[in-house]
Amino acid sequence: MDALNKPDLNNSSEQDSATLEDVVWKKFDRWVLPMCTAMYLISLFDMNNIGNARVAGMQTALNISDNQYTMALTLTLVPYFTMELPSNLILKRVGPNRLLPAMVTMWGIVAAMQGFITSYTGLLLCRFFLGLTQGGVFPGIVLYLSSFYPRERLQTRITIFFASTSLTGAFSGLLAAVITKMDGIGGKPGWAWIFILEGLFTVVFGIFSFFILPRSPETVRFLSSEERYYVVSKLKSSKAISEDDTKDQFSWIEVVRAIRSPQVFMLCVVVFFGGALLFGLAFFEPTIVAGLGYTSTRAQLMSVPPFMLAFLASMISAFVSDRYGCRGITVIFFAIWCIIGFSMFYATTSQHVRYASLFFSVTGAYASAPAEITWIANNSAPHFRRASGIAFVSVASNAGGILATWLLGSLSPAPNYTAATVTFIAMSIGIVVVSSLNLSYLLRENRAKAQMRLSMAKHDEPEHLGDRSAWFIYTL
Repeated sequence: MDALNKPDLNNSSEQDSATLEDVVWKKFDRWVLPMCTAMYLISLFDMNNIGNARVAGMQTALNISDNQYTMALTLTLVPYFTMELPSNLILKRVGPNRLLPAMVTMWGIVAAMQGFITSYTGLLLCRFFLGLTQGGVFPGIVLYLSSFYPRERLQTRITIFFASTSLTGAFSGLLAAVITKMDGIGGKPGWAWIFILEGLFTVVFGIFSFFILPRSPETVRFLSSEERYYVVSKLKSSKAISEDDTKDQFSWIEVVRAIRSPQVFMLCVVVFFGGALLFGLAFFEPTIVAGLGYTSTRAQLMSVPPFMLAFLASMISAFVSDRYGCRGITVIFFAIWCIIGFSMFYATTSQHVRYASLFFSVTGAYASAPAEITWIANNSAPHFRRASGIAFVSVASNAGGILATWLLGSLSPAPNYTAATVTFIAMSIGIVVVSSLNLSYLLRENRAKAQMRLSMAKHDEPEHLGDRSAWFIYTL
């Protein structure tokens, strides 16, 4: 199709290129990015609104214990992370414009069904299928965006969609406070309406996204032939996509190479720690706030401000990280925020100091996560090695989430959460240490590659090296 035809750009000026540079990414920002952001935003509403439903009375209504509630959360995450690698490996073949909207529609149906449960068994079934249908969303969106934006522009975009996690934490509390006022309407309690209304919205959006989401940069309808050619050229030159797509076919060798890559392994450790912090705060922050002495509706509202700060910090740090290419420093900086926040929570029993500590811990956990994910997407190639690497770190994140649900759910009694807090402090320190090791490794590899480029020509290098190529420069 004309998307792949090379237009006559021989006479184009630097000014023309600058104009294209400004125009094409803004078009993606208007069409592609909002859809991805909305998908992830509503996925988090549907995943995490169980915390708001719990505060609104779900646990009492279903007559379930803290252990049973934790088991329900765990049962969500197990099928969730088992689907991440398979869905990423088939995303390119099926087409993200089909697979992602299909997942949205299916999990919306399951999410709405939670409003009709009357027993613990029903809750377990719904949470299992919610995890099963949602599992491929996050790694799929990251992989999808990494094929639309050059590496140096990627973190800002990932942060924009990932920052929806902090917006979810902020607005889910506000929305839950409003929806619970429907208590008794249609014979349903307020907590049930949280699930029903948010789930129905998801179904409608999923159907709508089938008609909007483009398959790839080569096939978008809102770019001209010249713009499409320019985009594909930029993506290839930045190593965001393969220079020869016909040679980028699926192979289990690339899956194995991904997990054997030192930077992937180290980031799996980092994201495991980060996932524990992130999921712990996502699921339990409203409960933690309620434990500080606030009533149900007041607790929903007081859970909002820490997430608003997290959103602002995420956006500012993403701009700086893309501008200066400092993924590792960003991760380390916000891990230190987590150390400060959890240490404050551990060191005092003051209600006000503990609430203030959430501004550090929530911001640190939520602002470091986009940099971690972008770091792995930037430093893995070709496509299926990147797809596998993103899936592996996403699995690690959810494994950390399972640990967090037990730490905060039953192994560490409220309101002090002593064992969980100490564990989170240790994990935050671990993020600093392992991120520093990864940063040192990538810096050493870049220096070695620079020496190799001086002693050989590019055509003398073997094919299919991907990120191991001397001409692939790691993002620090």
